Amino acid sequence: MQQTTTQSTVDPHRWAVIIILGIFAFMSNLDSSIVNIAIPVMTRDLHVPASQMEWIVSLYLIVLSALLLLFGKLGDLWGKEKIFKLGTFVFVLGSAMSGTPLGFNFLLLGRFVQAVGGAMTLANTYGIVTAEFPIKERGRAMGTVGTFVALGAVAGPGLGGLILAVSSWPYIFWINIPIGVIALIFALRLMHAGPAPVKGGVDWGGFLTQAVAIGAGFWGLNMSQQMGFTPLIWGLLGIAIVALIGFFIVENRVHEPLLPLRIFKNALFSGGVVAVYLVFVVQFFMTVLMPFYLEDTLRLPAGMAGALLTLYPLTMVFFAPLGGYLADRMNIALVGLIGAALIGLADVLYLFLPLSGGIVLYGVATVLLGMGTGLFQSPLGDIVMSVVPKTDLGITGSFNALARNLGMVTGTAASTSILFGVMSAHLGKRVTTYPAGQDSVFLSALHTAFGIAVVVAVLAVLVLAWMMPKIKKADLK
Repeated sequence: MQQTTTQSTVDPHRWAVIIILGIFAFMSNLDSSIVNIAIPVMTRDLHVPASQMEWIVSLYLIVLSALLLLFGKLGDLWGKEKIFKLGTFVFVLGSAMSGTPLGFNFLLLGRFVQAVGGAMTLANTYGIVTAEFPIKERGRAMGTVGTFVALGAVAGPGLGGLILAVSSWPYIFWINIPIGVIALIFALRLMHAGPAPVKGGVDWGGFLTQAVAIGAGFWGLNMSQQMGFTPLIWGLLGIAIVALIGFFIVENRVHEPLLPLRIFKNALFSGGVVAVYLVFVVQFFMTVLMPFYLEDTLRLPAGMAGALLTLYPLTMVFFAPLGGYLADRMNIALVGLIGAALIGLADVLYLFLPLSGGIVLYGVATVLLGMGTGLFQSPLGDIVMSVVPKTDLGITGSFNALARNLGMVTGTAASTSILFGVMSAHLGKRVTTYPAGQDSVFLSALHTAFGIAVVVAVLAVLVLAWMMPKIKKADLK
């Protein structure tokens, strides 16, 4: 068993470090979704077609996801704290570039730089938490960071709408600068070196194959929503599959793989990342689809819709500390299971949303979703990061972050593909936006999408039920 953190080695500034980690986890996840609501405004200001402006969202997610494993490995080799601090600077620089109105191409460059910095911070966040905190406090620590992560992932539309209501779109990016600079100053002062870096090299073959798999796969899925599954799309998806197979072949043959496949022999780790992926898929069905329902079906003003959308992250923030508290005292898989079950129940209620007067039902379902997400975050982060050797904390944390990102992208692509696919089938023509005057067609497609979300939530519950008897506190390091 790995040596655990003792009271004599506990960092007295560890809770301040948690806030620093949380701020950047929030900002890097927020910037994956906050731009969506500003796309119409940015399209007009920069004189770029809306379909092309979507690249600033896709580019960020693709680059962030493709680099997570690399920076997790570099965190193990060079020191997780060093990579994190450098990443904070790069992210702030990218935010400044993105908010500088020098044209569409410069905006894309800024988003690329932002994504690099976001990957550097996210890949090492959970590894730093696990190294800093003793097991008796780790549930609360993971719960705190998990709150920031999930809050950033779902708060984008609401916060972006509030910013646009009082200022112009560059402030969506500029808001990161003062917050990031303050956090960076405290990181330089309070965040000390963690466990000694391990010796080794970088598996560049593994990095390139997984980057191609993620890039081609994500880009193909994004383009398919506008173009349909054309030969070009099938070609991109084929390249992704071949590259993914190549990645596993490389990882099985190299001496120092980017992703040591041996960690998947640990049932708790494998089950944990699968559950994380499934729950983030489900979460993004609501995040992506509910704005359509509130604004287009119920015809609520944008301000009221934005306020209702914030109900989810606010509830989640309230219940996340409870999840951390329970994770320190109960079977942590059981706590995660309760959270996943509440998420599934929320999706069941979404199946009954009506054409009018659905605000109360939406509110009840969304509170349940926030409760479930809050309870789920901490236990699963605790499991995934506590069952592996400390020498693998960097790569493990980065894969945990990658599982979340894959869930976000899968949920976004799946929910919109199902929604538009069902509406297209009903109307006998290709639909890629809300069908004006066809509210019942939209609602039918919405119910179908949430029916799929319920199935995914049930799968997460089954995974956690399978994990419950395998959990022993002695196995958590």
